[in-house]
Amino acid sequence: MSEAYHIVSDGSCDLPQELAAEKNITVVPFYVSFDEESYLKENVEIGVRDFYRQMVDRKGVYPKSSMPSAQDYEEAFMPYAQKGIPVICICITTKFSGSMQSALNARASVRESLPDAEITVIDATINTVLQGLYVLEAAKLRDSGMAYDACVARLEEIKSTGRIFFTVGDMEYLRHGGRIGKVSAVAGSVLDIRPVITLREGEIFPSGIGRGRKRTTQRAIDLLLDYLEENGREIERYSIAIGFGYDYEEAVFFREHTMEVLEEKGYVMKEDIPIYQIGATIAVHTGPYPLGFGIIEKGMV
Repeated sequence: MSEAYHIVSDGSCDLPQELAAEKNITVVPFYVSFDEESYLKENVEIGVRDFYRQMVDRKGVYPKSSMPSAQDYEEAFMPYAQKGIPVICICITTKFSGSMQSALNARASVRESLPDAEITVIDATINTVLQGLYVLEAAKLRDSGMAYDACVARLEEIKSTGRIFFTVGDMEYLRHGGRIGKVSAVAGSVLDIRPVITLREGEIFPSGIGRGRKRTTQRAIDLLLDYLEENGREIERYSIAIGFGYDYEEAVFFREHTMEVLEEKGYVMKEDIPIYQIGATIAVHTGPYPLGFGIIEKGMV
């Protein structure tokens, strides 16, 4: 079946490869490097699990990520432009990466040879598994038969509702990446104090600290509950996912506990919250043990 328009995202969306293929979504990978010389395409030249394994085994070595090039995007856009199929391209928040500018440059290049090519590039203002939920909502809108312009408009409406509530294993990667002050990092390493962080509209904000994993993960759950209460809407109106790094078993336990808490608060989930692995683009800043939620209003409610 031919599609009315195609969805493209950069690799920050952290969707499982099988799911992206099933939903007919093209993912343009980021690059990752452990030596600042050899950069490998994530999920093409290095798997996410291998990336985390190296982070854990090579403690003290801080990997870096690099955005897709304009050429990478052009290769993703051109086959659809040549067939006259419009494209919606969703990029990680511009506060974190220049990926969107690469996509805009690629659009300009495609239009040099195909002036009528329809390519809309959206700043998601979010990232990682939350961006993945947003991209899936775009695919659902497309598959429901929603017109191209209406889909773009709806995506622009819901992106401000996106939130990430998460914690990390320690502060070292945040410090190394310049996300927190050095003094806070030293205190964290001595006192086992870990931050809880909220991402909204493209920026991260401190949302508390706690000593030990149990307290910080509970704080992430409390932030999710606060969000639902403040917005006064049924949980069915939202798409929610759990994002994790290296420890899948911990993520499963975290989901079970979250589902129990939600049920106690009167939120009845029709199905389990999905669990997605956070990719290298964000993990280079969080370290190997990020854990938390992404939540965003659904495109169709």
